[in-house]
Amino acid sequence: MTAPTAGHGAGRIHDDPVGVDAVPVTVTVDGVPLAAREGESVAAALIADGRAAWRTTRFGGKPRGVFCGIGACFDCLVTVNDEPDVRACLRPVADGDAVSTRPGVPAPEPDLPSPCSGVRGPRPSTARGWAVVVVGAGPAGMHAALAAADAGARVLLLDANPQAGGQYHRQLPRSFRAARPERAHSDQPAAADLIARVVAHSRIEHRTNTTVWAAEPGSAGSDGHPGHVLHLLTDGRSAGAVTAAAVVLATGAYDRAVPFPGWDLPGVYTAGAAQALVKGQRVRPGARMLVGGTGPFLLPVAAGLLAAGVHVEGVLEANRIAGAWLRRPADLLRVPVKLAEAVRYNALLARRGTVVRYGQAVVAVHGTDRVEAATIAKLRPDWTIASTRTVEVDAVAVGYGFTPQLELATALGCAVDTFVQVNAEQRTTVPGVYAAGELTGIGGAVLSAAEGRLAGLAAAGAAPDPGTARTRATYTRFAAALDAVYPVKPGWRSWLADDTLVCRCEEVTCGTLRDALDDQVTGLRTLKLCTRAGLGWCQGRVCGRNVADLAGLPAADHRPIATPITLGDLASAKDPQ
Repeated sequence: MTAPTAGHGAGRIHDDPVGVDAVPVTVTVDGVPLAAREGESVAAALIADGRAAWRTTRFGGKPRGVFCGIGACFDCLVTVNDEPDVRACLRPVADGDAVSTRPGVPAPEPDLPSPCSGVRGPRPSTARGWAVVVVGAGPAGMHAALAAADAGARVLLLDANPQAGGQYHRQLPRSFRAARPERAHSDQPAAADLIARVVAHSRIEHRTNTTVWAAEPGSAGSDGHPGHVLHLLTDGRSAGAVTAAAVVLATGAYDRAVPFPGWDLPGVYTAGAAQALVKGQRVRPGARMLVGGTGPFLLPVAAGLLAAGVHVEGVLEANRIAGAWLRRPADLLRVPVKLAEAVRYNALLARRGTVVRYGQAVVAVHGTDRVEAATIAKLRPDWTIASTRTVEVDAVAVGYGFTPQLELATALGCAVDTFVQVNAEQRTTVPGVYAAGELTGIGGAVLSAAEGRLAGLAAAGAAPDPGTARTRATYTRFAAALDAVYPVKPGWRSWLADDTLVCRCEEVTCGTLRDALDDQVTGLRTLKLCTRAGLGWCQGRVCGRNVADLAGLPAADHRPIATPITLGDLASAKDPQ
């Protein structure tokens, strides 16, 4: 058993304006009863109980808890009701659940049939073909589904989450029975209306808790359509495959974090994880926090933490952005809603006494088994360190932009250059495959919605809407400006010591990577094989871009399997009918 680690000021939001009225349930954690809310995540229940960590790593025995908060990193693994390797941030609790913390070395798994025993499950059937399949139900995916359905297509909308909304329109669990759900976040009323339209549409079938674990490009059928094949998991088990004449990929993105000494301590969260705990679980990640990194996303994260009762010691923007915006004022003035949004967030933070500091970053955190303090650096323009100071905090939230989820796009053969390459109608380089939202560039919910609508219309064979096309063009220029104003600069590499972990899953240090590179290792594949960096649970989702940057090589985005699947399900999913 991993000893629970105190989470300092983490806990449920006091006097929550949302008015949560969830049914109280009792679960056991390593045999000890724990009070929880029906439907909250296992991770939220543990954090609310004051636990920052609940397992240890395989090699170093280091404590681990939540890091990414959306299932990308696998730091938070537990066993639930004898089911091993469950991501605590994704699994909702139910009354009577038995949770055990995952030991450093996995125990044998009893009573599980071997996938090599010759006993195979039923071969999954490939469902009748769909005109349009949309993967992902965030802003881009929902608008794509509605546009295609309104144009007359029969649409299957696949959603990995229990409810539509994605990360941006994150919904509270229905079991929370919130009296005032519109108070959860400012866009909730509009989000609720959009979700209701999707759910009510007669030509949209919305499958929740369903993930596409692999995709195969199809050859043209008798009707001239490609018939792409998507292999599905529902509730973590094989659910056969579907074929689609047109596929709209709207799989979104996840936070990028750059490593620094201590970033693997419990209490270091991605900015998205901190926001997800507040918006979707009504849990505070800490009592006294820093928010740092680069990008406009830091501002709403800090505002949400303040609203949850967290003291935000400061917001640290690594770039000095004033001069960059002054060099391109037209890009900001074209989108006055974004300018107003930035002014509103800055005013809110100022009223609460939270200072936004530019040209500064969290470059190290300190503590024994959780975050106890952080080192803040003033940065030179290239992000090398000019001076430092240390402050006491019990958690930090860091974000350095976003990494698009490219697995399905690359599996289908789409051209990628950091993001999926599309034309003005969101067509990729593969016939019958469209992409929308943060797969094609990070520009916010308005751009994602516009791209989704254009992709849905094109997938259904309808003409593009001129007004939506104009919105797309305006916000695409704004997205390009964001890339220029908020770059990740190479000086972050100077923050790392030899013993700083770069690959969290396999516990590969910066020193190990440097030694391999000094030994004339060339190529990312060889570097992975020599060091195991990127070969762990997350398959390089967290460390891949950082390892590539340290090596001076392009990142590798191709992963044939997009999400974890058991060997038994993998065997039964071969050769779909």
